[in-house]
Amino acid sequence: MSQIQTGLLVLLLTFLGVVGYNVYLHETTPNDISYTEFVELLEDGKIKDIHLKGGVVTGTDLTLHEFSSFIVDLPSILPLIERQGVTITAEKDSETLSGFMQSMVPVFLILGGYLIFSRMQKGDKGGFGKNKSRSFHPKKNTGVTFDDVAGISEARTELVEIVDSLKNPEKFSRLGGYVPKGVLLQGPPGTGKTLLAKAIAGEALVPFYSIGGSDFVEMFVGVGASRVRELFTEAKKNSPCIIFIDEIDAIGGKRSGGNATGSNDEREQTLNALLVEMDGFDSNETVIIIGATNRPDMLDPALLRPGRFDRQVTISLPDVKGRRNILEVYAKKIVMSPSVNLSEIARSIPGFSGAEIANLVNEAALTAARYNKKAVETSDFDEAKDKISLGLERKNVVINEKDRRVTAYHEAGHAITAKLLPDTDPVHKISIIPRGQALGLTQQLPLADKHTYSRDYLLNRIKILMGGRIAEEIIFDHQTTGASNDLVGATEIASRFVCEFGMSSTIGPIAYMQEQGGFLGGTSTMKPYSEKTAERIDNEIKRVIEQCYVETTELLTQNSKFLHKLAEALLVNETVDGEEFDIVHNCYINEKNIEKNLKNKRKEERL
Repeated sequence: MSQIQTGLLVLLLTFLGVVGYNVYLHETTPNDISYTEFVELLEDGKIKDIHLKGGVVTGTDLTLHEFSSFIVDLPSILPLIERQGVTITAEKDSETLSGFMQSMVPVFLILGGYLIFSRMQKGDKGGFGKNKSRSFHPKKNTGVTFDDVAGISEARTELVEIVDSLKNPEKFSRLGGYVPKGVLLQGPPGTGKTLLAKAIAGEALVPFYSIGGSDFVEMFVGVGASRVRELFTEAKKNSPCIIFIDEIDAIGGKRSGGNATGSNDEREQTLNALLVEMDGFDSNETVIIIGATNRPDMLDPALLRPGRFDRQVTISLPDVKGRRNILEVYAKKIVMSPSVNLSEIARSIPGFSGAEIANLVNEAALTAARYNKKAVETSDFDEAKDKISLGLERKNVVINEKDRRVTAYHEAGHAITAKLLPDTDPVHKISIIPRGQALGLTQQLPLADKHTYSRDYLLNRIKILMGGRIAEEIIFDHQTTGASNDLVGATEIASRFVCEFGMSSTIGPIAYMQEQGGFLGGTSTMKPYSEKTAERIDNEIKRVIEQCYVETTELLTQNSKFLHKLAEALLVNETVDGEEFDIVHNCYINEKNIEKNLKNKRKEERL
């Protein structure tokens, strides 16, 4: 019997139970009569006996029919009852609780049927201890191969050996080696850990069991451990096979070391069962465990030791070549214009994961469809990229002319500082169209992926962030709140410059700050130091920011005409791309050279 048929049978039985209960109540409940009818029957001598319970009276008449009524004033009616010689019985009133429980019986029946049906729909098959894994077999495989995985070639090469060992185990066993029992895929979210696990199973054509770490954990202690044992028992029957546990940190977190209670106790029992099962394979069983997590720092050391997870593969964010390869994979699924340069798009999205690139391609296709285009163009990718990175354009927001001018000069200050300073990333776009929470933006794109940053690059980055506030002060002689995020970013860079990177000449090459945490983004922790050292650090951070502020003020003051030109271009066009920005800069340089030549000529004439 299928799950749907079983569920319908459960609902039918629940319905019949509710109907039967209502029929029972109808047959066993006395007929309600009014107080007036009760008094009339009493006066006519037609009542045989009554039963009092609080203000409710039940009884039988001379024809042996049962009735029920409510007495408004019991003391006044008692003399009449006694004169008629009616038999009276009574009991203490407990009607409130019993009546409530009686009325809740249908609700309990319906709720119970719904819970049973919901559990069957979710595949629990009526038992809390059943495992919730989804299995894929060779004849019905995952549908994913290594051809579908791009941008992580190093990790893919590392895992090809796993596929070889599943297809041809004698190749490794003849030399005395053994296949790794477990592989831990670790890396930031969206980098393709789950996709890579499916590709391994798809290439090896072996049974593939997929389950999430949270699926082991229930509110009932012992259920998770039972599910682990059942999953491994089934996997051993279908050896060789792969068990994939996504988000394994849900059950593999570090144990507390003390007496755990509640959910912690359940998680620890589940982890203990997993550790035992991973160590308990016979030599003739080929069951490979693949775990995926973006928080390897949270995992218990016993889980990471050799013999359990023998191999730990870090999947990093793709570089520019990897992003290009991922774009090619997803671009095959859409109708794309031949003019689109995927290499240029890959360069413009540093830090994007594989999942974000897939979303970018999809958003570009939706954007092109919105404009009724026949193919996806470069402009659609640009709009999709800005939408993902910066938020939607708020074209309908009303901004007065004064705020527009302040925003234009603010963004021009950022862009000009980035243009005139050495060792900075090229300016890609400047805009005063509000996006998300920002009234404008200045976007820079690196020529290549950066893995290390020089001292000058960090200092110039602080100057670029300060450029917006300084431009406001130079032109309008006042400050606004628009630079709040810039100040936060500049202070963070200066703090790490002094405390983490050891680049301060005053403090010296000492690290007082340490970055901790997994791929989700860690927190910076400060090492203990004296109050005197803390004062020196505070003064040095302030000195670095103030020095950058002074140098940026001098730079923008000397190039105030460039500031005016770019701001006016932004007020007219609202958005200036990298090429247009270069044109404005070249015009400024030409005018500057002309003025210089005129000054030299006038000087020569005076001489």
